[in-house]
Amino acid sequence: MRHTGLSLHSFAGRVVLGSCVMSAVWMAAPGGVGAEQQRGPTQRIVQGKVMGASGAVNGAVVYLKDDHSLAVKSYITDSDGGYRFGQLAQSTDYELWAESNGKKSAVKTISSFDSKNQFYINLKIDSK
Repeated sequence: MRHTGLSLHSFAGRVVLGSCVMSAVWMAAPGGVGAEQQRGPTQRIVQGKVMGASGAVNGAVVYLKDDHSLAVKSYITDSDGGYRFGQLAQSTDYELWAESNGKKSAVKTISSFDSKNQFYINLKIDSK
């Protein structure tokens, strides 16, 4: 009988080592358990337009309230009524509304349970 130089102990060690390597490769693969942690937190964006009775509202103030910290960010719309907020946390709920000339839009909510990363929300300011 020929001696291969492998004992049961060293063979078992190689099996365990092989399992660890396979586990590390699986975790680093896309969709593996560690894939999300390696990319870091996902940032969200909300953008849209503020509309009035006669079209886009230039110079309206759009407010974004963080429901966790209660901090409020604001954005003044451009000539097309456009606004944009970036770098929003995935795990936070937000409230969004617009104001212009003493009028206010309905408040829209962005939920932390919504899996989208981009939101397009148009806000309507009534002239009533």
